[in-house]
Amino acid sequence: MAIISINKMIEHTLLRPEATVNDIMNLCNEAALASLHAVCVAPVYVPLAANLLRGKGVKVVTVVGFPLGTSVAAAKALEARLAVEDHADEVDMVMNMAAAKNGQWDAVTEEIKLVVQSAAPQPVKVIIETVLLTEAEKRRACQAVIDGGAAFVKTSTGFAGGGATVEDVRLLAAVANGKIGIKASGGIRTRQQALALIEAGATRIGTSAGPALAKGDA
Repeated sequence: MAIISINKMIEHTLLRPEATVNDIMNLCNEAALASLHAVCVAPVYVPLAANLLRGKGVKVVTVVGFPLGTSVAAAKALEARLAVEDHADEVDMVMNMAAAKNGQWDAVTEEIKLVVQSAAPQPVKVIIETVLLTEAEKRRACQAVIDGGAAFVKTSTGFAGGGATVEDVRLLAAVANGKIGIKASGGIRTRQQALALIEAGATRIGTSAGPALAKGDA
């Protein structure tokens, strides 16, 4: 796979709670220099990132209901709307994990629909936190993402003790069957990992090591 095509699949991510303004400035500069698809930052840093990256061909992604997914639906919808007003280009929401683990899939789907509507016209990715789900729940969660009208299913927050695996990406890609994209995230540190996930079906890569992966240094 050509280097540039990998670059344009990478979201250079910094969601650590202790991240500073200087950290975000460095993140955006690195992403612009490497011509990456996007940066992914906390909601409070969306205006800064959008300003820094204006006209540079790098999108700004942010998170909603992060990292637990147990905020009420109305709060997630408001977060999404405010993020878009602050010039976020894409929104990554965490699925209602409580509803998912209780088998309340209609509630999961309805919440996704609400956030998708609130973020429109910007696309929404849904983080299902695969490490917390059984195989059956992963399948059902992916279907809820499709039914909810989101653009991507995303594997992980990176905050729950697990991350993207080839097996999970392959499973999600089979369920998605081309209807939505697959964002692999969490624990992706090397180009070899990224390529294996892409081969398994990932169409977007979330990583804190974006430039190194793009250049093949990692």
